[in-house]
This record gives sequence, C-alpha cells and structure tokens, in this order.
Amino acid sequence: MNPILNEATTPALSNNTAKVTERYVHIEDVGMQFVTKKGTFEALKNINLSITQGEFVSIIGHSGCGKSTVLNLIAGLLQPTTGNLFCAGREIAAPGPERAVVFQNHSLLPWLSCYENVYLAVERVFGSESKVQQEARAYAALELVGLSHAVEKRPNEISGGMKQRVGIARALAMEPKVLLLDEPFGALDALTRAGLQDELMRIMQKSGATAVMVTHDVDEAVLLSDKIVMMTNGPSAGIGEILEVDLPYPRKRLELAENVQYNHLRSEVLKFLYERHAKKVA
Repeated sequence: MNPILNEATTPALSNNTAKVTERYVHIEDVGMQFVTKKGTFEALKNINLSITQGEFVSIIGHSGCGKSTVLNLIAGLLQPTTGNLFCAGREIAAPGPERAVVFQNHSLLPWLSCYENVYLAVERVFGSESKVQQEARAYAALELVGLSHAVEKRPNEISGGMKQRVGIARALAMEPKVLLLDEPFGALDALTRAGLQDELMRIMQKSGATAVMVTHDVDEAVLLSDKIVMMTNGPSAGIGEILEVDLPYPRKRLELAENVQYNHLRSEVLKFLYERHAKKVA
C-alpha cells in the first residue's frame, strides 16, 4: 500500500532502519504446539514471513490450518513453541498497544455507547494526555469510520455492520503500528461486507498502517491485499505460497470484476485451495 522503503529509494535511511522497514513484522522459524488430552498437537511448523511497513497482508487457507494462531502469535496473545516474532525490530513477547486486534465478534461492552467503547481504549493507551485530547481521539476515530452520527448509541441500537465499524474505530483510536483483523466481516451479509471492505480500503490508505487479516474469502483477499499468504492444511501447517497482488490503488470492485489480472490472481488462490491443497473430507 505504501511504497517499499529501501536504500535505493530512501538514501537517508541507515541499513538497520531499512531492514526494519522492509521486515516490519517478521516471523522467523516459528512452530506452535498445543498440549491436548490426546498428546501434543503441532499446529504450525517452520513459519517464515516478512511484512513491509504499510503493507496489507491477508492469510488464507482452509479451516484448521492455523490462520488465527498466526494472528494471535503476532498479537502476542500466544507465545511460539519454537522461533521468534518481531515488530519494528523488537521481539514480540506480549500484547502491546502498537498491535491492535479486530475480531469477528466486535466485543463491544453493551452498557457503553459507541463513543464510550472507543474512549475506553484511548484512555488506556493515552492515559498521560488530557481528557480533552483523549476525547478528540475517540471522536476522530468514529468520524474516520463514518459513525459521527451514532456516538451516543449503544450496541443494541445499531446494525451488525455499524458494530464492526465501532470495533475498527476502537482499534484505530489506539494508533497501532499494526492492525490485526481476524475475519472481521465473516458474520455479516454480503452487501454489508462489501461496504465495509471498501471502507477499510479507504481507512488503510489514509492511515498508512500495516495490516494483517485472516480470511476465508478469496475475493476479499484479492481486493484488499498487497500480499496473500496461503496456508497448507494442518496438522503441522505451513506457508504454501505467497502471492503478490500488483493491482493499482484505488481499487474499485465493479471495475475489477472484468480486470484480467484480478481474475488471474483470484484463479491462482482458488487453484491453491481447491487443487494443490484441497481439504480432505472425512
């Protein structure tokens, strides 16, 4: 989404800074095992991935391939059994405000208004600021997702799509360096989902944040992403292929429907999922 920074395009950057920018989120030889009643289950094996600052990366694969586990590792909600993860040159050892998560379930507190749900996150991250500054951050985040008119409404008074937008606003209000999205539109109807995908594209281009999204939706992955990471089936799931999405911005879904490159990329993801790594049905 943002141009890749390197020594050729940005001579002022030091070698170390350039490496951090090019490997902003870096996953190095990561494996993940879980202890179950039946013994040790190896969910992930030898995961290696580098994400450039400003990139939008989608992780796609069949159910049970470890997509959400990768996201939780980046979030710091899980610690890898083997290997290391880094963000902006620092090892990921725990959750942090520089990495904000948007879940499929919006997780809003039902007794708080839209504004109060966002303000709660702002207060935690920017506690040293004045109340006026904190309030401004919360209102700005809600304005960014088009919800200025609903700041006083509670979750039970708004639609599913609006709830998800509040969840995105809450995450963006923290000014994260990395936005992590776990199937954020999976529970929504097709029209609402399409509208929020367009909204997310606009927001990400405006904010310039790095994003990692887990999805089952091939069209969503191609539409939104700079890079699509395709996972093999578990157990011992890994990265099968990485597809670069070289479609220019701004992307308009109706125009892309007849775009040769878009349909080629879509076909490549479908071939990976349903031919080279088809899910076996028991």
